[in-house]
Amino acid sequence: MGVDAPAVEAKTMNIPNLLSISRILAVPIFVLLMLEPTPLRAFLAGIVFALASITDWLDGYLARKWEQVTKIGKLLDPIADKLLIASALIMLVQVDSSRVPAWAVIIIVGREFAVTGLRAMAASDGIVIPAESLGKYKVGAQITAVLSFVTHLAFGQPWMSMLGVAALWAALLLAIWSGAQYFMNYWKNLG
Repeated sequence: MGVDAPAVEAKTMNIPNLLSISRILAVPIFVLLMLEPTPLRAFLAGIVFALASITDWLDGYLARKWEQVTKIGKLLDPIADKLLIASALIMLVQVDSSRVPAWAVIIIVGREFAVTGLRAMAASDGIVIPAESLGKYKVGAQITAVLSFVTHLAFGQPWMSMLGVAALWAALLLAIWSGAQYFMNYWKNLG
């Protein structure tokens, strides 16, 4: 008699997970459009980014509503989120580093790596660090910044660029603040 193969999680490729995968697949499309962002290409990049951002909310909502939360989904969703935001911010540095400084993007992306690593380390110690509400605001500010800058490239509206700068600063401050909260929560749980 042979050994049974390990059970495969039922319905791994459900709609919420496919939405996360679609967000990952949107990244190279966004990047290609932003390599030379003419107004039309910037407009199309904005549509790609906006649709991908909507799937960020939709995949989690559907997974909970339909009770289709899976291990692969718990991995794919944050990877897709971080790839989308990091790629967009990095491309914007290339396009307009005076408005989107590399140092700010490094702090934002670095925070994502640090918090992801911290949460993985905490999980290995049996500690669950739930998502902070500030993190949700940070994501909203990041999405607003990216869409504002891309819309400015598409339509040339100066106020969109100003909104992008304000949203980027908000995202930067919220990234630092929420990152500090994660680390404080971890240290509290250790003691």
